[in-house]
Amino acid sequence: MPLHTEKKAELIDQFRTHASDTGSPEVQIALITERIGYLTDHFKTHIKDHHSRRGLLSLVSKRRRLLDYLKRSSLDRYRKVVGALNIRK
Repeated sequence: MPLHTEKKAELIDQFRTHASDTGSPEVQIALITERIGYLTDHFKTHIKDHHSRRGLLSLVSKRRRLLDYLKRSSLDRYRKVVGALNIRK
């Protein structure tokens, strides 16, 4: 399920690096983290939804790759994103 427009705009405003930024790694990580949180709550009530679980695993791995890229390119930005989103590493 896609994010609500208001929530998505709020996340983009919070994590963007410049005025027209919608695709930086920080924004992508924030949006993926929100979707992961939604799916995690979804699985508490729909335990046998294995098709969506596969999508969750792909989202987690995509976020991991983005975090690895950000860590390689800019350690300060990486620490800022991980701290703001409370992601364990």
